[in-house]
Amino acid sequence: MVRVKVMKAVSTKNDEVAAGIRAELADQGIKALNIISSPGSGKTTLLERTIAHFAPDIRSAVIVGDPFTANDAERLESAGGEAFQLNTEGSCHLTAPMIRAALDEMDISGVRLLFIENIGNLICPTAWDLGESARVTLLSVTEGTDKVDKYRRAFLIAHCVVITKVDLAPSCDFDLEKASADIRTLNSRANVLPLSAKTGDGLDAWYDWVRERLL
Repeated sequence: MVRVKVMKAVSTKNDEVAAGIRAELADQGIKALNIISSPGSGKTTLLERTIAHFAPDIRSAVIVGDPFTANDAERLESAGGEAFQLNTEGSCHLTAPMIRAALDEMDISGVRLLFIENIGNLICPTAWDLGESARVTLLSVTEGTDKVDKYRRAFLIAHCVVITKVDLAPSCDFDLEKASADIRTLNSRANVLPLSAKTGDGLDAWYDWVRERLL
């Protein structure tokens, strides 16, 4: 059964706590990935596929941020990852003290990958360091090509940008070439990976990035 902890966002000493988390995870050989996106972009589905792909050789754990429910954590635990739910009671982002509180209650011995599924939006989560090793921003083709320009910081801070649901691009009039170019103009260091977690197209490139960056 997924454990649930209710937390509220407090900004005091966030960066100090984040630095402590990063050092502690590094000492244990754990890499953390902070995943940011709009609601419905496919974060949970991508994590389900990723956890299952690396299991059982690589143990994964997931901290899931959600305003109220534990639905996503239950799905991810079924996929094979230890899941811990952080309910923020409406707060729009996770903070380092929230991650610290979750880690204090989790058994992460033997874990090599820690995924943090942030609250679904492209604004608030971008300003908060959670002690992660890398940040990934997801952009679904259903959101529209213009979101890169509208929510620039979400793409500026990303080490990798995953464009999801590309199987729906023709139906959504999404310009994949333009979106990719806009992302690279904003952030030339970020990998841009189009994929569909539903069909499997592009997933191998994503798995390779996770392996090369984090393992």
